[in-house]
Amino acid sequence: MAVSIAQVIAEHHHDGFGLFTTTPRLSWRFNATTVRDWKQASYEVRILRNGQDESYHIVSPESILVPWPSSPLASRERASIEVRATGRDGQSTEWASLSVEVALLYRSDWSAQLISGPPPGPGPKRPFRLRRTFRRTGTGPARLYATAHGVYEVEINGRRVGDHLLAPGWQSYQHRLHYQTYDVTSLLQEGDNVIGAHIAEGWFATRLGRPGVANIWGNRLGFLGQVEIEGEVVCASDASWEHLEGPLISSELYNGEFCDSNLEDPTWSTTSATTQAKGRAHVLPFPTAELIAPEVAPVRQVMELKAKMVITTPSGKKILDFGQNFVGWLRVEKIIVSMSDNRDLIIRHAEVMEHEELGTRPLRTAKCQYTLKLGGPTRNAQTRFTFYGFRFAEITGYDDVCVDDFTGVVISSDLRRTGGFESSHAMLNKLHANTVWSMRGNFVSVPTDCPQRDERLGWTGDLQVFAPTANFLYDTAAFLGSWMRDVEAEQRDAGGVVPVIVPNIPKPPDNRQNRPMAIWADCAVITPWDLYNAFGDKTQLATQWESMRLWLDLGVPRDEKGFYSTKSPQYGDWLDPRAPVNMPGNGPTDNFMVANAYLIHTTDLAGKVGRILGKAEAAERYEIDAARLRDLFRDEYVTKAGRLACDTQTSYALALRFGLFDDKQMATACGRLGYLTRWEQFKITTGFAGTPMILKVLADNGMLNLAYRMLQERDHPSWLYPVGMGATTIWERWNSMLPDGTINPGQMTSFNHYALGSVCAFMHNVVGGLSPALPGWKKALVKPQPGGTVRSARTWFDSPYGPYEVDWRCEGSKMTTRLRVPPNAEARVVLEGIDQEVGSGEHLNRSVGTVSTPATDAVNCQRLIMPSRQSGGSSDQPMLPITLRFAAIRKHHSCLGRRSRFENVPALTRSLMLDAGMLVLARSLSARNDQLASLVFVGYGQHDVERARRGWVSSKQLVQPGRRWYFDRALAKQEGASHGERSAESVESSPGARVLSSAQCVVRSAQCSPGLSRAPN
Repeated sequence: MAVSIAQVIAEHHHDGFGLFTTTPRLSWRFNATTVRDWKQASYEVRILRNGQDESYHIVSPESILVPWPSSPLASRERASIEVRATGRDGQSTEWASLSVEVALLYRSDWSAQLISGPPPGPGPKRPFRLRRTFRRTGTGPARLYATAHGVYEVEINGRRVGDHLLAPGWQSYQHRLHYQTYDVTSLLQEGDNVIGAHIAEGWFATRLGRPGVANIWGNRLGFLGQVEIEGEVVCASDASWEHLEGPLISSELYNGEFCDSNLEDPTWSTTSATTQAKGRAHVLPFPTAELIAPEVAPVRQVMELKAKMVITTPSGKKILDFGQNFVGWLRVEKIIVSMSDNRDLIIRHAEVMEHEELGTRPLRTAKCQYTLKLGGPTRNAQTRFTFYGFRFAEITGYDDVCVDDFTGVVISSDLRRTGGFESSHAMLNKLHANTVWSMRGNFVSVPTDCPQRDERLGWTGDLQVFAPTANFLYDTAAFLGSWMRDVEAEQRDAGGVVPVIVPNIPKPPDNRQNRPMAIWADCAVITPWDLYNAFGDKTQLATQWESMRLWLDLGVPRDEKGFYSTKSPQYGDWLDPRAPVNMPGNGPTDNFMVANAYLIHTTDLAGKVGRILGKAEAAERYEIDAARLRDLFRDEYVTKAGRLACDTQTSYALALRFGLFDDKQMATACGRLGYLTRWEQFKITTGFAGTPMILKVLADNGMLNLAYRMLQERDHPSWLYPVGMGATTIWERWNSMLPDGTINPGQMTSFNHYALGSVCAFMHNVVGGLSPALPGWKKALVKPQPGGTVRSARTWFDSPYGPYEVDWRCEGSKMTTRLRVPPNAEARVVLEGIDQEVGSGEHLNRSVGTVSTPATDAVNCQRLIMPSRQSGGSSDQPMLPITLRFAAIRKHHSCLGRRSRFENVPALTRSLMLDAGMLVLARSLSARNDQLASLVFVGYGQHDVERARRGWVSSKQLVQPGRRWYFDRALAKQEGASHGERSAESVESSPGARVLSSAQCVVRSAQCSPGLSRAPN
């Protein structure tokens, strides 16, 4: 199969329509991933503009964001582009084409005026309509350029213009206002045409935040639009437009919509309209914000859902269960006849049920209700200018509810899906799917924290920790690039401080949301860096460079040493599960240690960005400052041996991730993190700061077994606890719902928050084994690291160059890895015994003999072979004979936490707890879990004494340095001893017994695979 160009793109604008630049950079992706080692040597560009052909031949391997070769384009200008690439073998692709059209670049391009209805009264603003009749002149392409103070929809001759929802979206309206470009050629007719605009509050004037501030950007809604044919304005918003009332009585972001179907006139935007105008439009001052044609995809309907069942509650309410928490609304699918006057169909939305009724407490003051007054047309009635986050919908005012009467409309910013993951572990797959759903529901114009309660705001910290995962799952280059422009704009308003919410909303002066917060404000540095690595766009760094400097040089409140001033409160490791339920920032990890660790990291990144941008002087200054702060951190927080003053999972994860220990301290620090992981029984004890890093840090420091064990933990707090509780999105808290089905009593309890889904980056990069080795995925790192009970995984990413895919599987004694690399890209492949570079094409590797993975954790094995009652299994459950050989784990600390007494745990786990320094052999298990055939241990003493001191083992059971101990409960009973002890020689002479010295765990698949396949995920 020959190489061909799959798609040509201008900037990050996939259709090339409505560009807001005069010199669009070009990119192209390739097909034919089966072609081996294909590299581009040169490319040709042909441009047809203004009737003139231009041709360019460029010798370059670059195919991503290459410079515009021609002279600058003008407003409204159209051009046809063709691209052809030539490989090193001299063979060229076929020509691939793209049509581009520039939008309105300058204020002088606008003839329209901002128009509105009469001045509103107090309270929520009623949506209104504006209308005008105009005549078509000319037969060429017609364009509508439109925006609003508020949100809008436009109709021409009774037909909807475009499929955008909630346009123009949400920006920092005082600085930037998006407008949309529509091709309306097919909507115009000869003679008279009618254009109508429907405007509602949207984010512009609605109540935002808690307790809620309205009219943040103004108290007058308005519409701005003009229709052009071949560049000639034929209709522009002005005082000649008519003002009308529509069927919407109210439309608020939090409270929902009220629609009176009796007031609907389907002909209102046609020449046969019967609705009478209320008067002429009022002209408002032209927007002061910069008018921008965005690259970011609009909000659209992305899918539909049907309810799974109708629930009748104890109170007699009818509730639709869609089986999936999502963001959007319901559409009425049938004609509902009103049996009496003033009858309302009311739909209340919520994410969960509690006590068999709709669980609305987490919504706080948000009503999340759609009310439809019956009597007029009801088919296709639906919310238009707000949205709800829900799985359950309570229907009142209509008795015969069935699943076919309503359709769930799922909305999101219509980003291109780029990445995916699936494995042999069903619960991990569900965790990943839940993350995708949470991202889909919270990427609605801006990245929000949640989509349901009286918040729905662009929290910067949530996005900062989630960005690497987001950049893998979807093409976020334009979406987050646009949002980062708002971050910088709001930051300048705040004198260098990055607000924790963007677009920002007013808060009381003493509120922490107005103060500089590490992690949250650090998005100004970290997020552009993540975007650069994901998409390879150096312009992202250049655009945000001043924002980075402004934050680090002016925004960070420093003490005399250069650390964060303790006078400026910090959120710290937000939502650590051990924090008080209504004080989520008061976890055990010192907030200022977290802030200062992040300060070192962001300063270090600023130095790297400066080097990339050629700003050597600034880069050197940041590098020197980062080194100084790193030394200061060690003096302040780290003992000489490598222990941290703050002894938590988060503190060690941050310090290890950011390189804050010296070489001599690393062993102690890693050991301590491993200890804390075991001490907490593999439960997660991190919040926003530590969660994205903990597993990767464990894996990178020789503790992959612990990382998998923590990832697969199912008891609270863990990633899989919500999955086991039936979650379909990522929760805000580790236990937003308690085990008994009641909602967490905290005032912040969302069931759709993507931040904790940042763990998916570990699943993509480590479990799946796919990550960028060079910015923009010019080279990928392929390094799958199997572990836990995961026996296969497939990970794919549709990069700027084309699709990468890694598919690995452990079968029998073999690990098979399949890899796809797109043309003009390459990969570094790191497998057992392999470290090599490969080019494009499909590659297959089989490791024959044994499949070696880092040592499986002891408690993980205990759960695999003998599920405990706590984890949902039965201790009496018969198990298949399995042969497992465990390698030397030259670590310390027990495999269980402080709450487990030695005599209360199963025999295998009890034996493994004796592992002071080296666990060696586990032979076979029979049907009952207390019949261990043989176990051999070697220890080095010191940590066994610690165990004896805690009462986990008796002094008789201590493993002394250099001595081998044989422990077997079943054989001990046969021999009349409470705990069987033998010499090393007698043990090694036992059938099948053998002492191992390898540093790996080897699974003999012929006997192990059946047990693995039957083990619960």
